[in-house]
Amino acid sequence: MFKGRSGFVSHLFLLVYIPLMGDEFFMPLHRTNRVNSGGLEVARRISTSQFRSKLRQIESKLRQAQTKQRQAISNYNQAVRAYNTKARAHNARVRANRERLQRELQKLARSTAKPQYVTFRTSVESVQRSYVALERHADEHDFGEEFGRFLDLSEREAANSASVMNALQDEAQEDTADGLQPSSIDHILTEISQDVQDRWNGALFSLNPRNPDAARHFCTSARELLTEMLEKFAQDEAVKAALPGCETTPQGKPTRRAKIRYFFHNHGIADDAITDFVEADMENVVQLFRVFNDGTHGSSGRFVHSQLLAIRARVENAVQFLWGIISGAAFGTA
Repeated sequence: MFKGRSGFVSHLFLLVYIPLMGDEFFMPLHRTNRVNSGGLEVARRISTSQFRSKLRQIESKLRQAQTKQRQAISNYNQAVRAYNTKARAHNARVRANRERLQRELQKLARSTAKPQYVTFRTSVESVQRSYVALERHADEHDFGEEFGRFLDLSEREAANSASVMNALQDEAQEDTADGLQPSSIDHILTEISQDVQDRWNGALFSLNPRNPDAARHFCTSARELLTEMLEKFAQDEAVKAALPGCETTPQGKPTRRAKIRYFFHNHGIADDAITDFVEADMENVVQLFRVFNDGTHGSSGRFVHSQLLAIRARVENAVQFLWGIISGAAFGTA
């Protein structure tokens, strides 16, 4: 093909490649035109080497376009696979959370609250009602993906509140202490203060079934931890400035609910159903503390290891939940 006369090659090029490439190729060729004596533009002939150069340019652009297309397809497929993997993991986690919540509620429904736990059980039931209202509210208002993790954590909190109630009422559990386990909230405690972290570790160290004051000591430290989180990250004046007319105590301090609203306000969220659930959840933890401050447990005044672990898990998960709201970590795709 390339061994023919240059005129033949030029005509073949014009007939075959210019219609395919359009203006992108025609315009450079147009600039080589000359004007004849009659004032008309006449296309110049191009040599075989010029034709080959143009052809190589076309082929190079075509390869680049194909490479970009393959890369775009690859990136899209990779994103789809990542999304599907994440969706499957999320759905599995949702099913596990839901099944655990249902198991705890079914177990709770089969039991009758002991006299010393009537108030605490009422608080547990309040958490469950608030969670149901939150879930219904989320469905009705089509909460976006950014609330996925918050809803997951809320469901976990609802299950935790029922779980610790069941653990406290089950005195037939085996007492098998297996030593002190590392705290799951150390990374949060370092953001608060070294003093809080030291006191918390001391409380964990005392959490032993052979220590009759273990739960009371632990819950005192836990109460101080939650109070410190509220006081440090929702200071009274900051809350009042951000939320004029917020709920206050008789002493004029913003209430716990106002401080919870303040945390959400910092992330651009104002929703009563969300605030109601977090308030009910925090109140449930406080009620757990009151159980141990008001009296001893059973006839022995001691708790078996599994009960102490349930208390610890309830508090640590509540701290993680509150920290997620304060830091904003709870508001992202689950």
